[in-house]
Amino acid sequence: MKAAWFEKFGSAEQVMQIGEQPKPLAEPGQTVVKLAASGVNPSDVKKRAGASPNLLDEGLVIPHSDGAGIIESVGSGVSEDRLGERVWVYQAQYGRRLGTAAEYVAVGSNRAVMLPDNTDFPIGACLGIPAMTAHRCVHADGDVSGQTILVTGGAGRVGYYAIQWALIAGAEVIATASNDTDRDICLALGASAVVNHREDDWGKQVLIASQGRKVDRVIDVEFGANLLQILQCIATSGIIATYSSTQVKQPSLPFIDMMFMDLTLRMVLVYAMPEPAKVHAIEAITEALQAGKLQHRIAHKVTLDQIAEGHKLVEQGGFGGCVIVSTE
Repeated sequence: MKAAWFEKFGSAEQVMQIGEQPKPLAEPGQTVVKLAASGVNPSDVKKRAGASPNLLDEGLVIPHSDGAGIIESVGSGVSEDRLGERVWVYQAQYGRRLGTAAEYVAVGSNRAVMLPDNTDFPIGACLGIPAMTAHRCVHADGDVSGQTILVTGGAGRVGYYAIQWALIAGAEVIATASNDTDRDICLALGASAVVNHREDDWGKQVLIASQGRKVDRVIDVEFGANLLQILQCIATSGIIATYSSTQVKQPSLPFIDMMFMDLTLRMVLVYAMPEPAKVHAIEAITEALQAGKLQHRIAHKVTLDQIAEGHKLVEQGGFGGCVIVSTE
């Protein structure tokens, strides 16, 4: 099969290789999926750059955890009724070497999820990390109906879905964005207000937007950089669910202030989510897709031969939406 892989860490242009690799076989409990699309996420480019030093100990790595395609074969213990099923794939390269940047991938049957007929494969390749992370952030700590949720970076990969999950669950959403285009995107999704997180006092601007009522929960894209502003606008006994702290990798916590506010801090990593939480997210995604309740953003599409460019786009940032690699 045609695949992309790396055998050493470094920049995408230096280490990514394109060529032929053995087509996988379905082991017991597995499906082999003929992939149409593979999603590129920040964790993928970080691993290629060397964030997991032992990743290459057992050999080359075909990157990417998210993808979508059609089940071509199944291993023992998997119903043959799944043959020909359209699926989206998640967690394909977590704890394993061989991911979705290829024509085929073998994954556990539970990691290949039915993709409704009204959803195309590139969108399916956006669901694993962005949509599941957002769902966990919104729903990990109970019912949000009637609450006010602040979503920082609302036009980003995860924030875009978080706004929608919160609104579907009956919450009011205030978002942050850094420019007029992203502001309009958040408002179009249904956010009641959007503040500019480039402004020094954006936490106070959230309070103005909420008419002085502090927010119940925060779904945050840059924990270390945003914490002090969040503390200006989060209510006592509020919850912060965060999935990234790229700008400030080792944040300092104002522990006493947070303790006296009785705050809950939740770190979210889709790979580490409990299995029941993954099932909950998958069920919600399936229902929302079938009902046409979710909007999606694909910012860039590249071919497998252009995978290095896809990695560079994710590293450079500056845009919302997913980067998709066509594997057909």
